[in-house]
Amino acid sequence: MQNDKLNNTNRQIKSVTKTAITGNIALSAVKVCVGLLAGSMALVADGIHSISDMITDVAVLLGVYLGAKKPDRKHQYGHGKAETLAAVFIGVILAVVGTLIVIRAAADIAANKHVVPHYAVLFVALLSIVLKEFLYRITKRVARKLHSTALYANAWHHRSDALSSIAVVAGFVALRFGFRHGDGLAAAAVGLMIILVAARILSDCFNELTEVAVDDETFEGIKTIINGDPAIRHWHRLRTRTVGREVFLDLHILVDPALSIAAAHEIAEHLENTLHEQITRPVNIIVHIEPDVPELRK
Repeated sequence: MQNDKLNNTNRQIKSVTKTAITGNIALSAVKVCVGLLAGSMALVADGIHSISDMITDVAVLLGVYLGAKKPDRKHQYGHGKAETLAAVFIGVILAVVGTLIVIRAAADIAANKHVVPHYAVLFVALLSIVLKEFLYRITKRVARKLHSTALYANAWHHRSDALSSIAVVAGFVALRFGFRHGDGLAAAAVGLMIILVAARILSDCFNELTEVAVDDETFEGIKTIINGDPAIRHWHRLRTRTVGREVFLDLHILVDPALSIAAAHEIAEHLENTLHEQITRPVNIIVHIEPDVPELRK
């Protein structure tokens, strides 16, 4: 069941990411070419951002491939953190790209460079907003469903590209109304937005790398499942941690002291099966069985 969940989620992640790669290749080529021909620094910057999107798409696929590898002697808890490291890579790429764009835009403003771009710039920017917002929404939906940090980071990369295209439109309009540094300021705004997204992604990755517990909703769901089993008289020491998309949890359950070892084992196995069925994420479970006696109720 565990492997089936992982294989199914991997297929969904690969499918949505390959769709994004196709869109990013076409979009980045159009943005850079039109930006250079029409003299729009903001659109060129936006095109570079789309190229970085494609790089992070590849990082997601690589993270999924490595994360799906079975546990081995050196990695006995699996390779789930490979996806988290892929998200870290995405965050770092975003931070570097955003910083370079801000520096370049500031240099152009300081040098008093300003060119009124062609209307083709506006058309391409509007097309980018529609396409990238679409990619953001479908990627985010799959990321939330599968609890994939790397895919969620990539979704925000798509959203930041849509926001940067909005900045290009704003810069274009400003130039048309005579504000000579509209394009440069728009490019700088693009860079700052990218840096902010990078900071958010890296913060989420830090939580995962420090093995943060599952979210409150999942934790309460686990408690409800345990409390719903009448054979479990009491329980304690429930602990959870996340490794990529997987949840690792362990707990102690107290059962009737008169039960045989086989009967107590059946209760633990039933609980494990129920948790596997009702938790949407892949879950690794360790259940410690104790007799229900007063001194063990903690």
